[in-house]
Amino acid sequence: MTVSGTRFRSYIVVFLLPATVIYTLFLIYPLIGSLGLSFFGGGQDGVTGFVGFANFQKLLTNQNWAPGFWNAFGNNIYFFVIHTLVQNPIGLLVASLLTAGRLRGKATYRTALFMPTMLSIVIVGFIWQLILSPIWGMAEGFLGLFGLQELFQPWLGLERSALTTLSLISVWQFYGIPMMLFYTALIGIPEELVESAYVDGAGSWKIFWRIKFPLILPVLGIVTVLTFVGNFNAFDLIYTTQGTLAGPNYSTDILGTVFFRAFFGNQLRLGNPTMGATVATMMFLIILVGVLIYMLTWRRRVQTYEM
Repeated sequence: MTVSGTRFRSYIVVFLLPATVIYTLFLIYPLIGSLGLSFFGGGQDGVTGFVGFANFQKLLTNQNWAPGFWNAFGNNIYFFVIHTLVQNPIGLLVASLLTAGRLRGKATYRTALFMPTMLSIVIVGFIWQLILSPIWGMAEGFLGLFGLQELFQPWLGLERSALTTLSLISVWQFYGIPMMLFYTALIGIPEELVESAYVDGAGSWKIFWRIKFPLILPVLGIVTVLTFVGNFNAFDLIYTTQGTLAGPNYSTDILGTVFFRAFFGNQLRLGNPTMGATVATMMFLIILVGVLIYMLTWRRRVQTYEM
């Protein structure tokens, strides 16, 4: 069998079919089902009938749903900004240090720095709760070693600091992902370009910003998109440390916890599958819009720059 004069390689189907089937069953089919369910009404008696966009109107404008949704949306944006401004620069800095000069034991450092990313989020949340606990935690004692014990506060229990604290905990766990992506991009830069710049008298700082950084811009865009998608799908860390109500006083509430409460319910409200599906659909649309913005702006600019 040929396709446009080229012999079709049937073994490609053998390799792609299992992944395609699994992807369809566990992602595409549930996604389509969730999108469809969001257009139906529901209550304690289950799905009642097609209601069009009424669920979306309720979620965005109803006084029982809208304040919680918009609060969670704002928290998600803050969560994303912290990761973008802290996690990704740290990952880039560490990757640059690992690729600079002849550093002994690079593999050991790389493995050790990546280890937090391999830990379970449940374990990470539990450990940091113990560390930051004002009763038996070690954070106050650690600050005391430097004479800074007055700065200690129950950061996870204060509305003004809980979300920032959880964001930084997440940064600590996941900075290894951008680190490895940047590391891979940096070691792929031809050594001749760097050596030529050194011969011309350029310093390490200038070489990085004038040669290396422009060459890894496509990777920076990918890292930003992955950060955006991951942050707007976040749930585990908030649930582990603050519970489904995302306390204190919903100050750490994000779209993932809103979806969980809407779909499964809690002590304050019964579960509503159709509204849960509506929240999930809004999460999908937000992520889709963010990815489209990247495709239409950042990626196009990078391609223009390369040409």
